[in-house]
Amino acid sequence: LFAMPDTLREHQPVFAATGGLHGAALFQATGELLVCREDIGRHNAVDKVIGWAVAREEVLLEACVLVVSSRAGFEIVHKARVAGIPVVAALGAASSLAVDLATDGNQTLIGWLRSDRCTRYT
Repeated sequence: LFAMPDTLREHQPVFAATGGLHGAALFQATGELLVCREDIGRHNAVDKVIGWAVAREEVLLEACVLVVSSRAGFEIVHKARVAGIPVVAALGAASSLAVDLATDGNQTLIGWLRSDRCTRYT
């Protein structure tokens, strides 16, 4: 889990050049990166990685971790829940509605993910 933020950043070339895009990535529970996408909208970046996984029927979303470069809002957690992703980790904070939804859906929600620490909300 603690290696995922660095891996996400390594796969964000436009963010590295401009600092202006959000990133989302799907990882296997083992930590292996499956896909990373960037977009000006954080929700769009999430849609891109989930869409990539859905198009490949061999990807088991229930065994994945969704990592986002932004905060974890209600909508991000909801998208993960509908897709069946049990773990959402954000480099920023989680909103109170996101925490409530993750609790209700029995998802693990992590915020402030860094290479050496994090906050587990649920």
